[in-house]
Amino acid sequence: MSAPAQAGPRPVNIQQLIDESPVSRFQLLIIVLCFLIVAVDGFDTAAAAFIAPAIRAEWQLTPAVLGPMFGAGLFGLMVGALVIGPFADRFGRKPLLIFSVVFFGLASLGAAFSHSITELTWWRFVTGLGLGAAMPSAITLTSEYCPERRRSFLVTIMFCGFTLGSAMGGLLAAQLVAEHGWRSVLVVGGAVPLVVAVLLWALLPESIRFLVLKDPRSAAAARNLARIAPKADLAGAVFVGPKKAKGLPVQQLFSRNLVGGTLLLWLAFFMSLLVYYLLTNWLPTFINAGGASIQQAALVTMMLQLGGTLGGVVLGLFMDKVNPHALLASAYVGGGLCVTAIGNSTGVPGLLPVAVFGAGFCIAGSQIGINALAAAYYPTASRATGVSWANGIGRSGSVVGSMVGGLLLSFHWGFETIFAIAAAPALVAGLAIFLKGRLQSGATLDAAPVAQVAQEG
Repeated sequence: MSAPAQAGPRPVNIQQLIDESPVSRFQLLIIVLCFLIVAVDGFDTAAAAFIAPAIRAEWQLTPAVLGPMFGAGLFGLMVGALVIGPFADRFGRKPLLIFSVVFFGLASLGAAFSHSITELTWWRFVTGLGLGAAMPSAITLTSEYCPERRRSFLVTIMFCGFTLGSAMGGLLAAQLVAEHGWRSVLVVGGAVPLVVAVLLWALLPESIRFLVLKDPRSAAAARNLARIAPKADLAGAVFVGPKKAKGLPVQQLFSRNLVGGTLLLWLAFFMSLLVYYLLTNWLPTFINAGGASIQQAALVTMMLQLGGTLGGVVLGLFMDKVNPHALLASAYVGGGLCVTAIGNSTGVPGLLPVAVFGAGFCIAGSQIGINALAAAYYPTASRATGVSWANGIGRSGSVVGSMVGGLLLSFHWGFETIFAIAAAPALVAGLAIFLKGRLQSGATLDAAPVAQVAQEG
């Protein structure tokens, strides 16, 4: 009597299993760890602005000399996102995150012992390299562990760590500089990431999708899935979902199915960060020039960050329920109207803080949202590269935005004209997102809520 034939390998769709399971403590742990990454990223990114007045006083510097220090950090962020970030598609999300966090932590410690503005400027560039690589990988890893029905909301919640980290930096810096000098801010900004790196090494898993892309029978992927769906039978499973693609990850961004969306995402990121950094860096100056005190200008500008944090949460929640492209496009248009209202707030009591809050809610909130949109757009094989390059192109917009404010002031135009011009990039970003949605809809690559592209299967 012949033995019964053994069943063949059982295919298990990893995204389907994640979608069918409730969000587990394991997934929440990943979100918390990535939240910590972008929080220390936000703290270090904003550190230069917090310590600039003390540096200027200690080294007897003019404001113009401080400019390259700000620019060096932003340029480092751009280079880090473009050059280092894509290595997460080759070596894995976890190794790249740990490397990046350790890298910018050590660079911040090095900056704390600078003896000249030139030396400090170079250290800020090196710090920016690590910061620019860390954020896209955190977005990518979070996205790959989220159920599709809640992906946008969970990614935006994680990304709010950046704005909260920046705000926390302001609160800590005031006390640290007063008690221990400006170098103490950089020491804290370097020491905390090293502690976070230890937590990442001990607790952060590799992306399931990346593991399966490398080995469809990955034992590590099975262990991680078991922590999400403990009742699932994964014995002898062959995991399906992500597919290998030909060519380098950067080449894949320009494949026939992705090139249009890639270019439109880049345009949206560039314009979004241009107007955001224009407001972040120059709004206090504009408000002060309009007759408000420095303290009043600072309080009003805080509404931009507050609005951005709340906007990221609210927009992320609704991105999972309605068409995300239409939602974000509308938000950018609303942001443009709010920026215009800032320039027309003179003589209208209470309008200025409301308009600034609205600009933050719509523009900064949408900037958080399009990170989730980018992570959902690209397949696993090129996801980290796609998010990294979108952020890198966007960072070039932040450099432009940081310089445009001074140019607009030099023309001696009225505030109405200046802020009408400043609103234009937000409208262009909204148009780019709208066109991307129409492009994907026509190619049947996207449906509301955000979905995986067709190559994922």
